Amino acid sequence: MPRVAIIGTGLIGASVGLALREQGWQAIGWDPSPDALERALERHAADATAGSVAQAVDGVDLVVLAGPLDANLATLRQLDTEALVTDVTSVKAPLVAAAPPGVRYVGGHPMAGREHAGPEAASHALFRGAPWVICDDGAATQDVDRLTSIVRSIGANPILMSAARHDQVVACVSHLPHLLAVTLVNTISDNPDAEQLVSGSFRDLTRVASAESTWWPEVLAANEEAVSVAIDGLVGYLEELKEQVRSGDTAGLAERLEEARHRRGTMAPPVARVRVILQDKPGEIAAVGHALQTSKVDVRDLQLRHAVHGGGGILTLSVRPGEAETLKAALTGEGFEAEDDD
Repeated sequence: MPRVAIIGTGLIGASVGLALREQGWQAIGWDPSPDALERALERHAADATAGSVAQAVDGVDLVVLAGPLDANLATLRQLDTEALVTDVTSVKAPLVAAAPPGVRYVGGHPMAGREHAGPEAASHALFRGAPWVICDDGAATQDVDRLTSIVRSIGANPILMSAARHDQVVACVSHLPHLLAVTLVNTISDNPDAEQLVSGSFRDLTRVASAESTWWPEVLAANEEAVSVAIDGLVGYLEELKEQVRSGDTAGLAERLEEARHRRGTMAPPVARVRVILQDKPGEIAAVGHALQTSKVDVRDLQLRHAVHGGGGILTLSVRPGEAETLKAALTGEGFEAEDDD
């Protein structure tokens, strides 16, 4: 039975433990927080716990550094192990630079998470279908191949990338969106009228602002150069849009909007979306479930938008192209109003 040491049993570390245990691994957990360690054990994210990092890594095949950036850096610099070592930190260059020559380190970053932190929010399915960046900077080919195989075994999609390139890309697709969500929320913080009108689009755009904030400052600071370039690019683009709005350039605005709409459509597999109007009464979700069961459609995604002050909401179901009419017929049979969401 292969053995893994999970150093840091928060959301990601505990989820790694759950996923690997499902694949037959034995997991040993360590965390500076006894409470987090105990909760991870209760969630079965670890088979056993250790009293120190040295005890946790003794005799294991894999070490996963799943703490905050500074903690992972400190641990990596002091590691004494022959095991393969990886991490889940969202900035890679500092860790690649800190890895001691004798340590078999291969940087990693699963592009998955939740707004809620801690082992109680962990899931063995968190990484299924998610990109998992593997940085091969200076690593042995067999170690890169081994980590790639492990990542695939838990359902993630491994993507090879240098640490520098990873940090540039993540600054655009993760770090900048988080800062943008924070900015949007804080922009209306002293405007009670705006807060009363917040609806689906604003909530979608700002979802990540609800994420645990304790480790974000050090990550953003560590990736300062790439984040600064990303912010400058965003500011420049917004200035161009502002000028088009100010000058009444509706044709230019329409071109920008259509370009974005088309590009957004290429970022996910093609689906057909069906909107369902839900009433504020018991049994609505159960009836939707019955329609899904009878129609036998392949649900790719779903999103429920509640009305802020009650009164039901709108459920958007994404299915394979060509299955929308079948689903709408089943929903209509259950008494729902269903329509295409174009």
